[in-house]
Order: sequence, then structure tokens, then C-alpha cells
Amino acid sequence: MRAGYKQTQIGIIPKTWEAIALGEIGEPLIGLTYDPEDIRTDGTLVLRSSNIDDGTLRFDDIVCVSSAVPERIMVRKDDILICVRNGSRNLIGKCAILDERAQGMTFGAFMSVLRTPHARFVYHQLQSQVVRKQIDNHLGATINQITNSSLKSFVIPFPDTECERSTIATALSDVDALISSLDKLIAKKRDIKQAAMQQLLTGKRRLPGFCGEWVSRRIGDISDSSSGGTPLSSVSAYYGGSIPWVSISDMTSSGKYLVMTERSLTDEGLAASAAKVFPAGTVLYAMYASIGECSIAAIELCSSQAILGIRPRESCDGHYLYYWLVSKKDEVIAMGQHGTQANLNADMVKDFRVPLPTIDEQRAIANVLSDMDAEIEALERRRDKTRLLKQGMMQELLTGRVRLV
Repeated sequence: MRAGYKQTQIGIIPKTWEAIALGEIGEPLIGLTYDPEDIRTDGTLVLRSSNIDDGTLRFDDIVCVSSAVPERIMVRKDDILICVRNGSRNLIGKCAILDERAQGMTFGAFMSVLRTPHARFVYHQLQSQVVRKQIDNHLGATINQITNSSLKSFVIPFPDTECERSTIATALSDVDALISSLDKLIAKKRDIKQAAMQQLLTGKRRLPGFCGEWVSRRIGDISDSSSGGTPLSSVSAYYGGSIPWVSISDMTSSGKYLVMTERSLTDEGLAASAAKVFPAGTVLYAMYASIGECSIAAIELCSSQAILGIRPRESCDGHYLYYWLVSKKDEVIAMGQHGTQANLNADMVKDFRVPLPTIDEQRAIANVLSDMDAEIEALERRRDKTRLLKQGMMQELLTGRVRLV
């Protein structure tokens, strides 16, 4: 053990720090219980799990009640709002530190508020691995819940000086602010790209050097299209071969280019189903469940029957078609045939009419949108690296392995 450190029930910490229970430095409060008939369009806003998004407050899903609320559970600035009961186990413990916007609000019975004079420091400890392990140990087998008694018993590493606590909290809050600014910039860039798609893919805005009339063509007239198939899942000999087989879940997780699939077929499996091999460059279009989802095959592959493989002919650029289909996703979802789930069929997709400029202008438009995608992806990578950096900082700073003072 390093000099100046000691072993505690939550691990090794500096000798001058304490392993202290949350109940010793704060008070957890139980939230408001209300009946459905108490809900009103106005009244006292009740903070719930859905009002916490990545450690910050959001108010796009609100509930207000007309019932009387005890002053004790009216939230205050710097209260820590914690989800203590939820159908999803992973959401137990998610939290946010409340700011001035929450003034005059209360919180629901599935939430708790921890009121402590050390809120900025404790907030970061609540997101640490030390507390996460204690939450997991307290969760029951059937009920995803931690009680206020459990919350009081959770032990955290606690520096002995306000200066060190404040310095650690400030360092981590600065990283949070950077992550938040990157999130906002990414959202702004996505909005700009969406506006550019609406302008460029309809001809409302033309790129320099291009003129002339556009034409409207059916997808069925500018491409060769076919759907795939699924071999019997009960025949193991059909799966695990060398032919990538695309499912809807592969598309929803892949982004623009699909480079790998979770499952693959054998030659026998391909022959025993309606699946067809599509070349790289095929535009993949989801017709069932996640309708309107779109990707470009970066490799040779086959697909399930839920996916239409669209192979553009000479008059249509595949990347241009991809962006046009992406721009129409909301409209397509609205027009889907609604039964137990929204569906399209191949004939419906082939009847979509695509506005087409010359092939050179199509490629130029696709290049502009691809550059926007690349900029957004670079920002997302930077944000994700910053999140990983913060996780490492938390592990070092909140346990005292690295000292800032």
C-alpha cells in the first residue's frame, strides 16, 4: 500500500479522507404519492425519472398535480434528484443536481432527493463505481428499488477539507460542461444537415455550377430491387457460414455504412431461402418494424425479407438515393401499413418517386451531405473520448488515487 493511504470497506483511500455514509452528510427525502385524478395541465410540476437526461434536467415530458405538496418535499437549488425505483434496473441511481429551473417543483414517489451541503461533490460520487456497486448489491431480485434507508447507508470516500472536495467537483464539472457543449454542437450540426437535405434534395437550393430541370422517377424505374429471405432458424447447418446476413438490428446499429453483420449464412442456408446476395454499394431499406431505416452495404451480403436491396442504375447515384430515402423517413413511417406493427412492401417502395438532377449534381449533393456526416462523426468521437476521459478521472479523483491539492 502506498504511503499516506489506508484500507477501508470501500477500498484504499488517503489517510486524511473518511469512508462516510451518505446519511451522515445528507438527508434523503421520499417523493410525493399522487392519484391519477390529481393530474392537471397546470399545478405543481412533479419531477420524475424521465426528467433526467444524462445528468441534466429536461422538461419535454411533464406531469403537474393539483394536490397539496408539503413544503419539505418542494425541491431546492442543489438538491440531488435520484431515481430509486424503475422498471429498468439500469436506471436505478441515475441522478441530476437541481438548479434554479426546478424552483417551485416537487418529485414523485419513485424518486428521492438527497439534501446535503456537499451537493457538488456528492453528486459526482453518486455516479462513481463505488456507489454503483453498492446500488447493485442492494437491488432485489424482483423489485428494482433502493430505499431511503439503503441510500443513507451507502458509503463514499470523503476528503477532509472543503477545498479538496470543491477542487475535485470543479474539475469533473468542467468535463461535464465540455461534454454538454459537444452535445449541443452535435445537435446544431444535425439540424443544419437536416435543413440542407430539405433544400438540396428538392432542388430548392442549387449548388454552384448546376442548372437545368430535374425529373421525377420511380425507384422501380431507376434501380433493380429485391428483398431477402430467412432460412429456418432451427437448422443449425444454415447459419455460421461466410455469407454476411443482414437483419434490421444490424441496420439500426450500423449508421450509414454497413460493414459487418451479427449473423451469417452458409451456402446451404442461402440456397434454402429466398435470400439473395447483394453487391457492395447496394442501398438497404427496412420495410418492417423500423421502417425507413436505411444503410449502404460496404460489403457483399444478403438480407432478411424485411429488407429491400436497391441497386441503382446509371442514372441514379447510390449515395444520393440513400440521403433522399433518409430525408423521407418520417413521411414513410406515417404512410406505413399499420397492423401489429408498421410495414411496407417492395411494390410500395418501388413506387416512391425520386426527384433527380443530372448524375453529376447528384454526386455533388451527396458529397456535401457526406462531408456534413463526417464532421458530425468527428464531433461524436471527440465527445465519446471525453466521456471515457471523465470515467477515468472519476475513478482516480473520487478515490484519492490522484490528488489535486
